[in-house]
Amino acid sequence: MRIGELARATGTTARALRHYEQAGLISSERASNGYRVYDERTVVRVGNIRHLLAAGLTLDDVRVFLPCLDGDVAAAPPSDRGRQVALQRLAVLNQRIAAQTAARDRLETALRQVVAESAR
Repeated sequence: MRIGELARATGTTARALRHYEQAGLISSERASNGYRVYDERTVVRVGNIRHLLAAGLTLDDVRVFLPCLDGDVAAAPPSDRGRQVALQRLAVLNQRIAAQTAARDRLETALRQVVAESAR
């Protein structure tokens, strides 16, 4: 299947697929005309990559899951390394959420003060 077909089948873009390929997560062959040609099984792999990215992992994080990307990654028990990566990513996300919450709270407080002062 060509890159456009794979993109449609997986709900992603050709650009994202080229990025996944550059990151070493998927691979293709080249047809005689130079077009990328992917194996049908790549649909499952891309679906799993997208699932892991949607869960907050990065492409570097996803590399840890390479051995199980061709199966049902959501149902497979995580390896010790996979669990460690997920816990590290969760800690990073929690830090970002805390920072964003603090910024929102500061902005909200400042806006309340401005509104209160202009009401006087």
